[in-house]
Parts: sequence; structure tokens; C-alpha cells
Amino acid sequence: MSIRPDKWIRERALEGMITPFEESLVREGVISYGLSSFGYDLRAAPEWRIFVNAFNTVVDPKEFDTRSLVEFEGDTCIIPPNSFVLTRSVEYLRIPDDTMVIALGKSSYARCGIVANVTPLEPGWQGHVTLELSNTTPLPAKVYANEGIVQLLFFQGERPERTYADRQGKYQGQTGVTLPKL
Repeated sequence: MSIRPDKWIRERALEGMITPFEESLVREGVISYGLSSFGYDLRAAPEWRIFVNAFNTVVDPKEFDTRSLVEFEGDTCIIPPNSFVLTRSVEYLRIPDDTMVIALGKSSYARCGIVANVTPLEPGWQGHVTLELSNTTPLPAKVYANEGIVQLLFFQGERPERTYADRQGKYQGQTGVTLPKL
């Protein structure tokens, strides 16, 4: 980017790239979220899908068995030891056709053994971001809704020949926590 990243993000957000958009970094009493100097910190929504082994199911991306999940809504979520949870971003994103976005876990969670895995947000993609959180510790771990969960980094380039929207990607326009699709 040839201009300051925070200025570029603010301009795109005002055009609808991030909704709702927090114009500054909110930090007091929360895990930070909003516009930072080089990215944007997304918040986790209070919708959680916690992986459990109650029915001895197999996690299969081609035939996902929802019995492997417990649905939970709340301001916090306890991730069992060595387990996994899905949530979504509070923010709805509309990625410009000339932009690729990468999400990285926030250091406050990483220092507690919580790893965030989010696949890249491709040019032209839009929706709530499904967030995958792993608790790598032998202890229960707490995560918070409506507070920062991952930081987005934006990379601008030339528009690809076909964007995610052009090829009608299977996760285009997703809302809520979205499970694997074939």
C-alpha cells in the first residue's frame, strides 16, 4: 500500500468493507478490537460451536456430523482442554476485488495457548468470518465475545482474473457460524 494502512482501511470501511466499523482501537477493560496502525482487530460474536466427543463421531469435511458440536450462546465460552470451538466475527466484511486479507491470532490469547486459524479472505469475498479456535493446553480456556479475537492484515494488489464472487465461492455471503461445505 502506498498510503498509511490505517487510512486505507478507514476509507474502505466507510465504503462498507467492515460493518460495524470501530474507527479506533478499543482497549480499556477488553481484549482490544477495532482499527489499529496496520490492521483491524475483529471481535468474536456470542455464538459458539464447541467440539465434543459424546457420540464418538468422526470429523469429516465431506460429511460433517453436527452431533460432534454443542451449540452455545453467551458472553464467554470455555474451550475444553485440547479442544476446538467455532465462532464468527461480529463484523460483516466485503473484501475489495484488489485485496487479500490474512487473519492472525491476538497475542493475549496466543500467550494462553489459544490458536486462531482463519483461512485467507480472498478478493471479492463477503460475509461473517468463521473463526476456528484451538485450546492447545491441558486446562480449560476462556474466550470472550464482543472483544478482539484476531487481527486482520490487508494486502492490496491487482484484481485477479476471477474473484471469489466471480466464481460464486461456496462460502460467499455466509452469516452466522458456517460449517464445512462440499
